[in-house]
Amino acid sequence: MFLSQVWALLWSMTGSPQISRRGLLTGLAAGLASPALANAPGRSPFPKPRPGDGMRRALPATADLVARANVRGATSVALIDLESNMLLDGFAPALRLPPASTTKALTALYALRTLGPSHRFVTQLLRTGPIEGGVLKGDLILAGGGDPTLDTDALAELARSLSDAGVTAVSGNFYHDGTALPSIASIDPGQPDHLGYNPAIAGLNLNFNRVYFEWKREDGNYAVSMDARSGTLRPRVRVSSMSVQPRQAPIYTYERREGRDHWTVARGALGREGGRWLPVREPEAYAADVFRTLAGQTGISLKPSQPLPADLPSATSLSALNSAALPQILRGMLKYSTNLTAECVGLSATQALGARPETLAASGRSMASWYAAQMPYPAEMTFSDHSGLTDSTRISSRDLATALAQRGAITELGPLLKPVTLRDRQGNQLSDYPTAIFAKTGTLNFVSALGGYIVPPSGKRYAFCIMSADLDRRALLTRAQRDRPEGARPWARRARKLQNDLLLNWTRGLLT
Repeated sequence: MFLSQVWALLWSMTGSPQISRRGLLTGLAAGLASPALANAPGRSPFPKPRPGDGMRRALPATADLVARANVRGATSVALIDLESNMLLDGFAPALRLPPASTTKALTALYALRTLGPSHRFVTQLLRTGPIEGGVLKGDLILAGGGDPTLDTDALAELARSLSDAGVTAVSGNFYHDGTALPSIASIDPGQPDHLGYNPAIAGLNLNFNRVYFEWKREDGNYAVSMDARSGTLRPRVRVSSMSVQPRQAPIYTYERREGRDHWTVARGALGREGGRWLPVREPEAYAADVFRTLAGQTGISLKPSQPLPADLPSATSLSALNSAALPQILRGMLKYSTNLTAECVGLSATQALGARPETLAASGRSMASWYAAQMPYPAEMTFSDHSGLTDSTRISSRDLATALAQRGAITELGPLLKPVTLRDRQGNQLSDYPTAIFAKTGTLNFVSALGGYIVPPSGKRYAFCIMSADLDRRALLTRAQRDRPEGARPWARRARKLQNDLLLNWTRGLLT
């Protein structure tokens, strides 16, 4: 069954088979805010696993598959019937493990139901004075609204809006404002400095808060550059610098000094040419630095940016740039597993509930409380962030699958999740498999998770979660070893094979 047919079937169950996907999401978001969702179901939420319910008894037991997989550490597995909220199958379903990036599926639902599917993030240019004869007689402010997807092309559009507003010069100062979200130096301080997927967070972000480092060997030396590239633009940046050093290791060193990110790289680690994204630690200054360059390219000279002072006179909007609607942002987050997006939408959702978290852990506690109110039984969840990058997040497979099994969640999340293609016992892809599976993966060193939905041809719907973790082995890793530790890849392959085999076993049973 093609995925589009699956969604047609799900939509028909809503009683509105002709409704558009966007309209369906919007309608559900409006209707799912009811307090009734927090009510407990009429039947017991703690049934014993019942492998005979639609499952062929001749199939291997889940415990046997877990034993055969030889995935060192612990494994927690749960399969939930969406109609009854009953646990149909499980292995240590109450064991709490790190869900890794599978957390992003829960963050997506949290954001959709809190911010609403029509939510857009807004980045603005503000002014403190009038425009007279083309001169802005006052200060210019680049104010972020928490948009995690702002890129250089969009920032260039905002810079051009100055000219469109008739501005040719600015007499006052240029300020940046990232206070829409708390300023956080990195998602997980335990990760190596140079990992681009572990950037800083602020209310003003650019290019997922990464700068592009490029190198090329010329006449025995290396020419290096740091830029904020997009598909068409490559503005140089002044807030980050790179120096090539005559050493073999460590590959990178980092130091924050005099308001700039100072990097060094080992000469022995560089080939003839290449490039990679590195994180920035002051996103607001980075975005303002690039904006100043882009404005200069339109003929408008700005002073170096400064943080917005608290005593600045009130400002009015000069122009604004809206992000894509939230479902589109979340689809990209779930497809590419972008950590910054998860943290920004999670923090924004928490603020929409009236809180003002200063840390990711504080916002994670708000998300855990929100989910606790939706669950049909007392559940214990610990979210240290919204992306799953931090391994101190803990949840059981039963709780994660039950959270995904909330009324209407499959219709909201399903179109945003990636389809899963199973493999047979010989490793061949089952491209025409009649059961649709769509899920979010999660991977850390010695942690692997998968959570999502199963829809067989019968139209019945199931939520599942499979998590494995060797926490003892992970705890032995030093900070420097967390990039590519020895043994992590073969362990992850075994964990992914277990996920495949469990799904294959379940779907063959569900087909009967």
